[in-house]
Amino acid sequence: MAITSYPFDAQVVTETQYSQMFREFQDSGVVASFGSSSGFQVTAGSGMNVNVSSGLAFLRGFMVQSTATEVVAIPAASASVRVDRVVLRLDPAVNSIVLAVKQGTAGSATPPSPNQTDTGIFEIGLASITVNANVTSITAGDITRIRPFVGHRVGAWNTSTRPTSPRFGMLGFNADTDKWEYWNDTAWTPLISNVDWANLSGKPATFPPSTHTHTWSQITDAPTSLPPSAHTHDWSQVTNKPASFAPSAHGHAWSDLTGVPATFAPSTHSHSWSSITSKPTTFTPSSHTHSSYLEAGDTISWANGTKRVHNDSVSGSGTYYAVWVQGDGTFARNTSSRRFKQNIRDIDIDPDAVLSLRPRVYDRLPKEEGGEYLRDEFGLIAEEVAEMLPEIVQHDEEGRIDALRYDLLGVALLSVVQDQAERIERLEQLVRDMSR
Repeated sequence: MAITSYPFDAQVVTETQYSQMFREFQDSGVVASFGSSSGFQVTAGSGMNVNVSSGLAFLRGFMVQSTATEVVAIPAASASVRVDRVVLRLDPAVNSIVLAVKQGTAGSATPPSPNQTDTGIFEIGLASITVNANVTSITAGDITRIRPFVGHRVGAWNTSTRPTSPRFGMLGFNADTDKWEYWNDTAWTPLISNVDWANLSGKPATFPPSTHTHTWSQITDAPTSLPPSAHTHDWSQVTNKPASFAPSAHGHAWSDLTGVPATFAPSTHSHSWSSITSKPTTFTPSSHTHSSYLEAGDTISWANGTKRVHNDSVSGSGTYYAVWVQGDGTFARNTSSRRFKQNIRDIDIDPDAVLSLRPRVYDRLPKEEGGEYLRDEFGLIAEEVAEMLPEIVQHDEEGRIDALRYDLLGVALLSVVQDQAERIERLEQLVRDMSR
């Protein structure tokens, strides 16, 4: 194994070796205090120009210094909003560090990432520039500062030997006070503040507290009266209940039952579908008919015919809707009119996220143990979609990933079509320009 050491007298030391050595001494970033107006700060200029103040910065072991404000031109606005990035760019191949603009993608709110290679191009961001559609100037509100700063090295000192020109965030151990401290851009501040008993809130007057009492109103989950008035508990709150349900054969007095009819056998009455327990998940009744009109909240009529759609074509004069099933089992029509919506706003959908979705083939688990699997069903996996396009993923009442809004997938695909349309337009323009 070869061992190389440097720099020594009468020894040739390469640019790469100096860069590797100095990047261990200092991180890449601007040499300035965090709130300073100097140090390559980007501000609005005239028209589509921005101003970059003078400054000093490290880039991967190399240093750049600017002694005057530089004017940087932002590319002309597109037909839709985009986000550009102003960077300092190191190019060892041409021995230079310069200011540059990386143009973003029209229609995307994400700025292009800086290149940060180990031996080639290396960039650090100074500001993100929001270029709104068809604008002719950049304002202060369009600029987001993203400068990284150097000077966060850890040191040790006495109070009298602290660094004389500390930078924001510098951290060190003070041997006189036996504490860690940092520079907050104004003064040296202990990293951990002193905490004493007087600073604590909500504490008892003595510790451990003396014998005391609490009023009934201070107790949580207490009944409203004692003994409490008649009330009920759900199954999960009941203790000493049987291990299985239904429990083994036993009886109850009629007076112990709640919700019983006033007479037995009860008089003729009805129940809504939602109030029936232990009903089947699907309902396929024997041959019968229903009224062609649907009563509000009647899920049985919907499940058994939906206004006679099995007999009627959709070319008639009636109004037909796509149907959603709510969590409680009722049906609802899918409406899209503006009058049913509020807070309408644009959404940026990454075309690459849509294109990365993976169609899969799988076997559907049976409804009952020992039942038959539904073989070779194809579709998407909700957990995989959640990583790329969470907007179309549904969660159940417990917050678990449950289902996909396949009806929204076509809406998401519009971003892919629009992106491809823009690419085609640019390619066609390029071909026209090359043919001139």
